[in-house]
Amino acid sequence: MKIAFLSRMLVIAAAVALLLSLFVPIWSIYLDAPQYPEGLRLQIWANRIAGDVDIINGLNHYIGMKTLHSGDFIEFMLLPYIICFYIVLFIWTAVAGKRKGLNIVFGAFVLFGIIAMADFWKWEYDYGHSLDPNAAIKVPGMTYQPPLIGFKQLLNFGAYSVPDIGGWLFVGAGVLLLVAVLKEIRRPKRKKPQALATAFLVVAVLFSSCADNAPQPVLLNRDACDFCKMTIADGRFAAELITKTGRVYKFDDLDCMLHYIEEKGDQSTSKFYVADFTKDNVLIEATAAWFIHNDALKSPMGGNIAAFSTKDDATKEAAGDGGVMDWAQLAQTVNTRGHAH
Repeated sequence: MKIAFLSRMLVIAAAVALLLSLFVPIWSIYLDAPQYPEGLRLQIWANRIAGDVDIINGLNHYIGMKTLHSGDFIEFMLLPYIICFYIVLFIWTAVAGKRKGLNIVFGAFVLFGIIAMADFWKWEYDYGHSLDPNAAIKVPGMTYQPPLIGFKQLLNFGAYSVPDIGGWLFVGAGVLLLVAVLKEIRRPKRKKPQALATAFLVVAVLFSSCADNAPQPVLLNRDACDFCKMTIADGRFAAELITKTGRVYKFDDLDCMLHYIEEKGDQSTSKFYVADFTKDNVLIEATAAWFIHNDALKSPMGGNIAAFSTKDDATKEAAGDGGVMDWAQLAQTVNTRGHAH
């Protein structure tokens, strides 16, 4: 039996919610203590850990907990693909319009949510219980497993574990599917499919946006540089690298991105973005940008390279103190003289 038009649109809306979850943090763990009046935050995205990771790792070292690194978790490699799989599955369910398919997809999504939460609990358990016996601070019988959700007191730290924007988008997607399933249960008679062309149009728009590899917004004073691990605070010098698989790396200084490319190689990358120096925290494609190097710029990590969307803007800022370079010339100059660190 075919599902109603409204049920199709609910499934499409669930797919959009999952798509948005790729670009925002899914979960957050907050730590509150007297010595940190502003608190510490650990953000879990679909493909990485962000926030005050270095400070938290330093604290964990004293009590014997393992340090946190995004590369240590296979989940961050798999989760973006799993989410994209469900996006495609939701869209196909809306296009095919079969009630049986809707029920199967809803059940599979609920099962995925249960498995994801169980894996998250296991991840917290391992980090909270696998302690170094030679740690500087040892409290007999004490473990440091954060709460799965809610509040827990850990020594003098209060730990709060709650869904972030992406987590609520996941919940919203599940609720939309549930509403669609319930609506179909209450509609026993078969109806003809309506506005299938609309569903196809939505599918085309979604796939177009997925393939664009548009840059993610840099969250100032929240995102950490993937090379130097410092919190990104100055939007005039930020940079971003997106791999062909869609993984995003953010940097607080263009020089950090150049260092990262030099160490990792850029054969797997798809696009580079740099902040327009004249527009705070606005990213533009590096291959279309113009650059100047001037020690008076005082960028966060001393690279002192600024990017501009037009050659005229770069020339005005240079003011005769140095030449204006495009992306290829900048890369050649860097390889010749080395980085500014």
